[in-house]
Amino acid sequence: MNIRGRNKVSPEFNMSSMTDIVFLLLIFFMLTSTMVTTNALDLVLPKAKGKTDSNKNISVSINKDLEFFIDKDKVQEADLEAKLLALFSNKEDKALILRAEEGVPIEKAVNVLDIANRNQIKVVLAVRPK
Repeated sequence: MNIRGRNKVSPEFNMSSMTDIVFLLLIFFMLTSTMVTTNALDLVLPKAKGKTDSNKNISVSINKDLEFFIDKDKVQEADLEAKLLALFSNKEDKALILRAEEGVPIEKAVNVLDIANRNQIKVVLAVRPK
């Protein structure tokens, strides 16, 4: 007489549906991470070893036409210090990213560095990785 039941539970686990979900999530995050841009200004930065870590810091950009931008807003060179001080007035950690396009005279970048030095603002020079 056979007392064992007919309905046996298989101890195996099918991973195919789990791998499908993981691949879909991987594709989703790869596509959405490429859509994140730090600034909309199209600058050709100088090459150097290393990379710039852009994490919610204020950036000053100088293009080849010697136009100054704070983040995406165009400002006059004379008004640069006043606008930077207004932006940094309520921030505890004062850090600035300087994005000077290739071909910009060094005097313009030094002017921004001087403004930052006078006001105890840390400056990081943005570069394009080699």
